[in-house]
Amino acid sequence: MTPKTIIEPFKIKSVEPIKFTTREEREKLLKNAGYNPFMLHADNVLIDLLTDSGTSAMSAKQWAGIMNGDEAYAGSKSFYRFEAAVNKITNMKHIIPTHQGRAAEKILFSIVGGKGKYFPNNTHFDTTRANIEFTGAEADDLLVEIGKHPAERADFKGNMDVEKLEDFIKEKGAENIPLCMLTVTNNSGGGQPVSMKNIRETKEVCKKHNIPLFLDACRFAENAYFIKLREKGYENKPVLEIAQEMFSYADGATMSAKKDALVNIGGFLAMNDEELAMKCRNLLIVTEGFPTYGGLAGRDLEAVAQGLEEVVDEHYLQYRIKSVEYLGNKLVDAGVPIIEPPGGHAIYIDAKRFLPNIPAEQYPGQSIVCELYLEGGVRGVEIGSVMFGKYDENGKLIPAMMELVRLAIPRRVYTQSHIDYLIEVIIEVFKNRNKLKGYKITYEAPMLRHFTAQFEPIG
Repeated sequence: MTPKTIIEPFKIKSVEPIKFTTREEREKLLKNAGYNPFMLHADNVLIDLLTDSGTSAMSAKQWAGIMNGDEAYAGSKSFYRFEAAVNKITNMKHIIPTHQGRAAEKILFSIVGGKGKYFPNNTHFDTTRANIEFTGAEADDLLVEIGKHPAERADFKGNMDVEKLEDFIKEKGAENIPLCMLTVTNNSGGGQPVSMKNIRETKEVCKKHNIPLFLDACRFAENAYFIKLREKGYENKPVLEIAQEMFSYADGATMSAKKDALVNIGGFLAMNDEELAMKCRNLLIVTEGFPTYGGLAGRDLEAVAQGLEEVVDEHYLQYRIKSVEYLGNKLVDAGVPIIEPPGGHAIYIDAKRFLPNIPAEQYPGQSIVCELYLEGGVRGVEIGSVMFGKYDENGKLIPAMMELVRLAIPRRVYTQSHIDYLIEVIIEVFKNRNKLKGYKITYEAPMLRHFTAQFEPIG
């Protein structure tokens, strides 16, 4: 017998109660939060899909590692287990632990960034872009054209546009591009994967111009599994081998371990350049801690090491990808516009098609995010002109490329019935979409405004 049902490849050993609220209660809570779900108290959220970062459920072996962690300030045995686990996947010479991915980005771009520098990427995510721009440098997205069209299906919509990269290097000058990045999977582009062919071709362009290639490797295992499913020649290769090949084309990597290392905190910076690694370690000591703990407790290093072993298990990855696919297909069947095909870690609602009557300057994605919470206690996040919009010299909004709502699925946290409930909530909001209103910003910070912005409904 070949079963049709994809089941969770784990048993539940510990549970956490969920608090139920009424719509009337949620109306007050959302208003008090300035209509920004980031400002809600987590215990007032029923299904929390704000992020898949740091929200995973850890395994029994990871919790055992927590108890086994070596808390020595220098030379912790937990660091060496962590280093070996990262090296097994990346084969990079220098492994530098950090407390999370943005810390790795901060260290890296503080050293290589600066005014007059340019950093191409398939699509930068928010903290990567912010850490680049904070130095005065410019972050540029060179997503392949099909990745900009949510309704069109293709296997690798997260790819770098290699021709545009070549033109970009010629325009800006290779000497002004300290490194090129590839985000795998492409988070801001809908969680879409990047093909091995595209990684290889991007590397060839970078090598030609003597530009290092770095991977933003938060979801490297999900990307590797998509390659196994969709790219010819990889269908019979183990995911670990595919991941190792991905990293073989890179000169360095940043990673938030809070995603595909299945932990609640942690990250790393990896590279082959000895001089750059020395500079990064020096800054690490100033900002994070000694190079063998990098802002993490030894127990967290143990949990990361174990998580990196578990994440390449193909039963887990099959369940992970199929669960998100199930959610996406149910929504498409109901007419809900999303980025197609479904990505690896999240479903991205296409707010432009969902609410064509609400213009970008009234933030249609924020309208959907608020209504999902009001309707069913579901917390998602806007990935559109709130997160990525800018202003011109006259203060007019320059909209983001796409107006999206991301519903990021925590790993090993929610069951099938939670997903079915989520489907019901989204479809109900879609049925009543003509009642939704736009929003205006009443307060915003100068950078990463989406975290703390305050809003009011219009009308």
